Amino acid sequence: MMVQASNPSRVFTLAEANAMLPLVRAITRDLVRLSREVIERHQRVEHLKAGRSISFGDPYDEELAQIDEELTKDRQRLHEYVQELRQLGVEPKSGVDGIVDFPAMLDGELVYLCWKYGESEITHWHALDGGFSNRQRLTGAALAGGDGTINGST
Repeated sequence: MMVQASNPSRVFTLAEANAMLPLVRAITRDLVRLSREVIERHQRVEHLKAGRSISFGDPYDEELAQIDEELTKDRQRLHEYVQELRQLGVEPKSGVDGIVDFPAMLDGELVYLCWKYGESEITHWHALDGGFSNRQRLTGAALAGGDGTINGST
């Protein structure tokens, strides 16, 4: 189930989002690690398979098939990490980079508070269709916590 941008399951204040970061960080750490491993292993397997014809009983082909099965299981685990984050009300945007968005209200408009794995706290936001490359720094008033109203910089 995907979180609908126009109807998120939860809307966070900056303080609530930052308070949830320890849990989000732990899940995202596992998501980033496994995403990178799966991509690397998939590329290696595809390289090894290139130009090979599959023959029954070939131990090399059996090993490649076993690796494929493991990749399938790891992809399922990745899906479970994504679902776990979505159940918290956040939207994972990049498993490899560890980008997670928190729905929030900014000057009466629904936006995303944007966090990337490795950042100590949430300090940026972007429009729902803006993406990570368009994120903007939150102003001092929003960073101070205040009454939960987030003010963007212009």
